[in-house]
Amino acid sequence: MWLLVLLGLIAVVVFIERALFLHRSQIRSNEFLTGIKNLLGKNRLMEALTLGEETPGPVAKIVKAGLRHAGENEQALRFAVQEAALAEIPILERRIGALAAIAQIAPLFGLLGTLLGMISTFQLFNHGGNYATPEVLAGGMWQALLTAAAGLIVAIPAQLGRYFLSSRVRALVQDMEWSGNELLRFLLLDYRPEGVKTP
Repeated sequence: MWLLVLLGLIAVVVFIERALFLHRSQIRSNEFLTGIKNLLGKNRLMEALTLGEETPGPVAKIVKAGLRHAGENEQALRFAVQEAALAEIPILERRIGALAAIAQIAPLFGLLGTLLGMISTFQLFNHGGNYATPEVLAGGMWQALLTAAAGLIVAIPAQLGRYFLSSRVRALVQDMEWSGNELLRFLLLDYRPEGVKTP
């Protein structure tokens, strides 16, 4: 039971920390990118970089990586954006695997508690002779049922929490992909650095 309580506490702490982190990482990508494009349209690259620096989250880091290579060829731009994305995705997914592990391990601890409860019951039967008292039966069965229920009580919310956090990560990754593609399209087709004449 103590192990299950500890696993439950760890799951709660991990879920809250990750949920807050992912919430802080979420920004309005469309509005952010519109602001970046407006600044680039006025040839204010440094201001766009500053905006990217001051904005939290992985989308801003991808945009900032692309802005640092503004004016370069398509291959250099794509590489910079992809490299930034590859660095950000593991940060988003960090510790979500711990919730999955807890969701899988907790029922096993519950099953172990059930078996230990049944073993202790049969041991008491063995020592008690031919007659089993209701107290002996109730004590062992109570332990067995309690640990099984506790295992499921820990596992089910941990699994739901993992699904919720994974869906938030997927949404952020989609935002990152969309923002990266939009920025690349703008830098390659519409952006004209200062001093470069439009043909």
